[in-house]
Amino acid sequence: MEEEVKEEIKEEVKEEIKEEIKEEVKEEITSEQNEEEKPLDKMTVKELREVAIDIPGVTGVTAMKKEEVLAIIKEYRGITDEEPVKTKKIKTKKPAPSVKGLKEKAAKLREDKKTISGAKNRKKVDIMRKRINRLKKQTRKFAQI
Repeated sequence: MEEEVKEEIKEEVKEEIKEEIKEEVKEEITSEQNEEEKPLDKMTVKELREVAIDIPGVTGVTAMKKEEVLAIIKEYRGITDEEPVKTKKIKTKKPAPSVKGLKEKAAKLREDKKTISGAKNRKKVDIMRKRINRLKKQTRKFAQI
C-alpha cells in the first residue's frame, strides 16, 4: 500500500514537472517571437541590452546608450540603416497682388453681384459683398505700403 502511494506521488510530481517545463518552453518561445516580431527601433534600452549581451565580443553593453546598442545589434545582424532623405519643402510665395489688380477683381465682382441681385439670391449676394469688402481692405493695405 505504501508503495502504491509512493508511485502515485511520483506520477503526480512527474506530471507537475512536465507541465512546468511546457509552460517555460512556451514562455521562451513567445518571448523569442516577440523579440523577433518587434522592430529594433521600437525596443526599449533594456530589451536591446539583453539582445546585445548574447553577441560575442561585445563588452560594456550596460553602459551604452540606445543608439550605440542599436548600432552594434544592426551591425551584428547585417542590417543596413537606410535613412529617408529629408527634403525641405520650398514654400512658394504668391506674387504680391498690385493695387490695380485688386481693384479690377473688385470691379468684376461688383458686376457679378448686379447680375446675381437680379436673380434675387440673397446668399450669393452676401458672399459677393463680403468678397468685395475683403478686396477693398486689401487695396487699402497695399496702398499704405
